[in-house]
Amino acid sequence: MKIVNSIKSFNTTKPTIVTIGTFDGVHLGHRKIIDQITTNAHRLDCESLVLTFFPHPRMILQEDTEMKQLNTLEEKIALLENLGVDNLVIHPFDKEFSRLTAEEFVKEVLVDTFKVKKIIIGHDHRFGRNRTANIDDLIAFGETYNFDVEQISAQEINEVSISSTKIRNALIEGSIELANNYLGYNYSLTGIVSKGKQLGRTIGYPTANLKIEESYKLIPSNGVYIAKSIIDETTVYGMMNIGIRPTVDGTSQTIEIHFFDFNKDIYNQKITISLLKRIRSEQKFESIDGLKAQLGLDKMAAQDYISQL
Repeated sequence: MKIVNSIKSFNTTKPTIVTIGTFDGVHLGHRKIIDQITTNAHRLDCESLVLTFFPHPRMILQEDTEMKQLNTLEEKIALLENLGVDNLVIHPFDKEFSRLTAEEFVKEVLVDTFKVKKIIIGHDHRFGRNRTANIDDLIAFGETYNFDVEQISAQEINEVSISSTKIRNALIEGSIELANNYLGYNYSLTGIVSKGKQLGRTIGYPTANLKIEESYKLIPSNGVYIAKSIIDETTVYGMMNIGIRPTVDGTSQTIEIHFFDFNKDIYNQKITISLLKRIRSEQKFESIDGLKAQLGLDKMAAQDYISQL
C-alpha cells in the first residue's frame, strides 16, 4: 500500500476508485465500502484509493470537544493495509482545507489530483464547506466531470447501521463483546510496558503496566477484562485491569495486565493487547486479602472462558 501524507503529494498515472472518510475503527460498515473500491479497481483496471484525515475533522472544527478515537493513526494504517487498498492518502485536516467549496474539492482533489473514475461513499456522506453538499450534488458533479458515483446504503452495510459512535458508546459502557462484533475484530490497546509500583507482584499477580502515548485513543470503561497479546510470536492470555485501583488508594487511571503462565521481562517493549470480554467493574475491597481472593475468582473465570476459545 502506498501511503501519502497530503493530497498535494499524491500523483498517479492510472485512474482511481475513491472513497472518503475518517474510517475511525475501520469497522464492518467501512469494510463493506472498502471491499467495493478494491473490487471495482480490479475490475476496471484502476487503483483503489482511500482519502482520510488526521487529525479527525471534529477535533479541528469543534475545538471544545474532546474527541476520543477507536484507532490511533498507526492502527488505522495497518487495518487498511490488510484490506488490500492500493493508496492511502492521509491529509492533514485544518480550517483552510475545511473552507474548500464542494466544487473546488471535486475539481481540484478528485478530478485533477486523483483522476477519479468512480467514487463509492457511505449512506450519510456530506462534503464541502460547512458539509453542505450531499449525494445528489456529487452525482451532478460526476455528470459534469465524467466520473461515476455509487452510494452504499445503511441497509447494505448492515440491517442495524454500524457507526463509530455506536462502537465508542459500547466501549464507554464496557460492552466490549458488542464493540468487537461491530468492529469485526477485537478492540486493542497498544503501548509501552513500564514499571509500576509492583504491588501485584507481592500478592502473586505481577502485572505489566501499559502506557499509551496517544491521548486521543479511547480507553474502555474501568473494569477487569480477559485479554490476549502476541509476544515474541507467541499468543499469551491474561486479565487486564483498567482503573484507579481504589483498594490501594489510587487516584489516576492505570492499565495493567497479568499474563497467565508467562514470566519474560518485557519492560520497555511495545505490545498490543486485544480485549476479549469484560469480567466485572472495578471494585474497592476492604483489604488486600479481599482483593487477592477476587483476583483468584477472576482468573478462574478468565481461564474457563479461554479454554472454550
